[in-house]
Amino acid sequence: MDLKLVKKIIDLIASSDVNEVAIEEGDFKIKVKKLSESSHISYTQPMVAQAPHTVASTVSKDTESSAPATSTRNPSNSIDAPIVGTFYQAASPDSDPFVKIGDKVQTGQTLCIIEAMKIMNEIESNYSGTITEILVSDGTPVEYGQPLFSISND
Repeated sequence: MDLKLVKKIIDLIASSDVNEVAIEEGDFKIKVKKLSESSHISYTQPMVAQAPHTVASTVSKDTESSAPATSTRNPSNSIDAPIVGTFYQAASPDSDPFVKIGDKVQTGQTLCIIEAMKIMNEIESNYSGTITEILVSDGTPVEYGQPLFSISND
């Protein structure tokens, strides 16, 4: 959907007596709701029902325990989603992932892609270190600020 069209829709709602409009075009959905004197935009990607998924960072099966899995993520070394969209580990379905658990990465290295409104946004590492966790499954929607990766200092 064209951003100019979205802006026109918001302007029309703001200047009319209509309080809410929802539009769907393929996988794109937008809902504009008038709140007092301002408008609010809610953008959603279609959600696929699935169980929560965290990729474990164990190197060998011998080191696993029967204790519940807990995240050892250090918030200061996490890479969080800078935008809302769909998380992809590779540039295309037949490509290798940008990174895997155990890979050493450098600051500025591309870790994944987040697709937002048909635009592919490369997400780069803020840290140098080793990927210890991939916290999102390929092809799933992510929210702004949602942790995507954990990186340990080397």
